[in-house]
Amino acid sequence: MQAPRQVHTAVFPVAGLGTRFLPATKASPKEMLPIVDKPLIQYAVEEAYAAGVRHMVFVTGRSKRAIEDHFDTAYELESELEAAGKAELLAVVRAVQPADMDCTYVRQPRSLGLGHAVLCAAHIVGEHPFAVLLADDLMVGPPGGAPVLAQMVDAFASLGGSVLAVQQVPADQVRRYGIVAGTPAGQRLIGIERIVEKPAPEEAPSRMGVAGRYILTPRIFDEIRAQPPGAGGEIQLTDAIARLMQSERVYAYQYEGKRYDCGSKEGFLQATVELALQHPQMGAAFRDYLKALAF
Repeated sequence: MQAPRQVHTAVFPVAGLGTRFLPATKASPKEMLPIVDKPLIQYAVEEAYAAGVRHMVFVTGRSKRAIEDHFDTAYELESELEAAGKAELLAVVRAVQPADMDCTYVRQPRSLGLGHAVLCAAHIVGEHPFAVLLADDLMVGPPGGAPVLAQMVDAFASLGGSVLAVQQVPADQVRRYGIVAGTPAGQRLIGIERIVEKPAPEEAPSRMGVAGRYILTPRIFDEIRAQPPGAGGEIQLTDAIARLMQSERVYAYQYEGKRYDCGSKEGFLQATVELALQHPQMGAAFRDYLKALAF
């Protein structure tokens, strides 16, 4: 019997502490930091929704209640907006969670790595393929083109094997990524033969770095369970994917679009400026403002 190739569930690991953005993240989740007028997590959820995903699973931790509140119904706010006749703002608020979208929340009790965070969702995902989206990586599809996860869902439908988003990274940055190497397997596709977590530049098998988007088959959960903890007691998803490759084909997909590393202050600022310039209401005025600045 052929394994299902539709992706209906997405997992969002959002239990991290966000220490690189202290003190802003002392009492507020880093995933709720806004890029222009939407929090990071909403960009990721909208990307998943555009790819046909309707069940969003958030792996949260303590002090992450704001994420649950954001995707909940705000009765008082909606009532106030409706009474004031602010129909456009009311539509914006209600669009955060469309009627056909379900949200589930599960706690990661200890920070034990990305692999452990994904495993926390196993009992919810079940025996189905699923997506993993890291909200720190804000992914924007090409102008007029499909969002990144939608591209990957299409690739998965034709392949049936796990798919990882990749991009070519500078040689001096390979130690910040999981790095893959393999052979061409189709347009924008690489059949992965080797994956290494954050190698030194001289040891990297390529410059193809894994970005924060994955489509995984349910067998990954067995590999995570069998994965011994690494440094700091963490269970790495990259190591489990390497084990998965021993029994299933795993592919890298060179996506079309742009990634902003919003886990870093530099990437966060770049995303803020570039998405502000593209904003339908404020883009033109903001561009004029930047041109008028004296540096």
